[in-house]
Amino acid sequence: MAKAPAFDPADPLGIDDLLDPEDKAIRDTVRRYCADHLTPHVAQWFERGELPVREVARGLGGIGVLGMHLEGYGCAGTSAVQYGLACLEVEACDSGLRSLVSVQGSLAMFAIHRFGSEEHRRTWLPRMAAGDAIGCYGLTEPDHGSDPASMRTHAERDGDDWLLNGRKMWITNGSVADVAVIWAQAEEGIRGFVVPTDTAGFSAVDIKHKMSLRASVTSELTFDDVRLPADAVLPDVVGMRGPLTCLGEARYGIVWGSVGAARACFEAALDYAGSREQFGRPIAGFQLEYPVIRHMNNLESVLTYEGTSEMHTLVIGKALTGLDAFR
Repeated sequence: MAKAPAFDPADPLGIDDLLDPEDKAIRDTVRRYCADHLTPHVAQWFERGELPVREVARGLGGIGVLGMHLEGYGCAGTSAVQYGLACLEVEACDSGLRSLVSVQGSLAMFAIHRFGSEEHRRTWLPRMAAGDAIGCYGLTEPDHGSDPASMRTHAERDGDDWLLNGRKMWITNGSVADVAVIWAQAEEGIRGFVVPTDTAGFSAVDIKHKMSLRASVTSELTFDDVRLPADAVLPDVVGMRGPLTCLGEARYGIVWGSVGAARACFEAALDYAGSREQFGRPIAGFQLEYPVIRHMNNLESVLTYEGTSEMHTLVIGKALTGLDAFR
């Protein structure tokens, strides 16, 4: 009988055995980068409710994390598993940092890569992959979170141009972004627009005093007669298929990331249980554990920000029963 492999407390499920050498190399690169450049500072960023987005983005871009699962235009073209492992390692540091990676790569960059024009791709994707340009993604509105199809932001044609008006809420990277992918009602249906944030009429205000995702920039966006050229529209999609496809892309990295947060909590608890003494011996001898408050606060938002769990339950229920219980 073959001898069972030794139990590894750092990998109790034996995940490493499922990974090939390239997977492990990418994971280890991201893990080392986070340990050296992000983890030493993240507690202070969380405490202060701030994040040096450009510095962090350039660092992550330098190791190829931003938009890493996309092909061409300066993107690494890695596998889905490798992208997932990178998200896991970044969120093991902090959910807000992984949110930056997801919004940059799986929302803003993915929308441009999948639905944009060749000019959009060449103009923005190489700079975004390097972290030299920051992107944000505007779908959620103050009164329309779980029902984005009812958004009030609208775009009207004015000669050869578009005029964009409305508001978006809870937008990661909003006030520091160079480009925003904005979804709006148009005559033919919901359309996406590539909006340089220095366009007249575009403004962003940060949302302060958050309890969750504090090591992340979150903003409200306002559009007041933002004039865009005809080619600002994403040409290859009309309707809710566009924004929902992007959300589905982002959810993949979020799932991996949440495992990273769980691993960080487990490792902290295991370390604490082995070093903290009570009644003359380590508390591991009493089998107690303690919560890791920063990850707990962050994960409450991770549960909701790509669609609440209740809405996902209703979607699955409709698929199973054929009955619409949304309204």
